[in-house]
Amino acid sequence: MICNLITKGRELVMTKERLLQTIQLYVKKGEKRSDFLRKVMAGYGENISYFPKVMPLYPELIKLHNNIVIASNVSFFMHDAIHVVLNRGGGGRRERIYPEAIGCVEIMDNVFVCANTTILYGVRIGKNVVIGVHSLVNKDIEANAVYAGIPVKRICSFEEFSKKRLNMETIGVEKSQHISKHEIEKPGRFLKITTWNRGLICQI
Repeated sequence: MICNLITKGRELVMTKERLLQTIQLYVKKGEKRSDFLRKVMAGYGENISYFPKVMPLYPELIKLHNNIVIASNVSFFMHDAIHVVLNRGGGGRRERIYPEAIGCVEIMDNVFVCANTTILYGVRIGKNVVIGVHSLVNKDIEANAVYAGIPVKRICSFEEFSKKRLNMETIGVEKSQHISKHEIEKPGRFLKITTWNRGLICQI
């Protein structure tokens, strides 16, 4: 799609460089994390929130545009390891006949990738897209829509989702990612919270 590459077969172990990158990814927060990822990825735009804690293999093949959220435990698989099995097929010998296949991932503007999603190599995710939780992205994703599933399928348009989200009966909190005791104790609080289970993401 964007690029499909092959390399000589090699041992699939975490190199010292990748281990150090993962440690830095884990400890850096906010703009420091963004600055770090901007150095190691093929492209890293503005207004990106990147929450995964493990550095993907071949981060230099990942390009992220602008206004993107990559939620916790999203996995980028920039290669496959089938060549390991194929190369060991000759009586246990490690003949490096079959190459390792790798590819790029590109994510365009205004994209939210929900937690625990897997993104395989060789795909592009278009503009204005939401990927539902625990999804498998194994193909190019067209712009302006919501997708979910294993593998992903189109659920509704981005416009439909936006309108539905705007009309949801929700309650905000005073401080992001924190709910105070007095907010919890507000009359009818939990009755309203249960309405979050209705009408979410185009009735997925």
